[in-house]
Amino acid sequence: MPIRQFNNLIPSFGKRVYIDEQASVIGEVIIANDVSVWPGTVIRGDVAPIRIGSGTNIQDGSVLHGTHAGPYSGDGFPLSIGDYVTVGHGAVVHACSVGNHCLIGIGAIVMDGAVIQDNVILGAGGLVAPGKQLESGFLYVGAPARKIRELTKDELEFLDYSAKQYIQLKDSYLKQLDSQI
Repeated sequence: MPIRQFNNLIPSFGKRVYIDEQASVIGEVIIANDVSVWPGTVIRGDVAPIRIGSGTNIQDGSVLHGTHAGPYSGDGFPLSIGDYVTVGHGAVVHACSVGNHCLIGIGAIVMDGAVIQDNVILGAGGLVAPGKQLESGFLYVGAPARKIRELTKDELEFLDYSAKQYIQLKDSYLKQLDSQI
């Protein structure tokens, strides 16, 4: 079952959301309109809340989680992902904040307390250390992630394009599901 409650915390969904049957969404997870969650993705809101903004896509095999409150983590860290974000295949996004119109590259890791501002590209395999802040309008690559340069006009436009392409793909999946009923 891809959608499960935990400790009476039940995921909630906006309109036109696609959750693949091979994904798992558990606990206190709030998903806005036009979001897509693809096969093998795990979104675990069991120890801290998770919020995913409109038009965002979480690609295959990604893991999203928060950090519980405790002696080593204070009040804990929720996970917040903004609008029109593309989270690439196999990314781990943990207890951090991702702004709007970002791309988290394939296999990237974003750790506790990190803040990725709006309009950022984090390249494939990038590692954002705990508490690090990535400034709006830049490309970051590497492990640890380093600021490389400002995003070009084409790259900024691509951020919007990527999210909108996944909305169209998600809509095709939903249409196919509706026709099978």
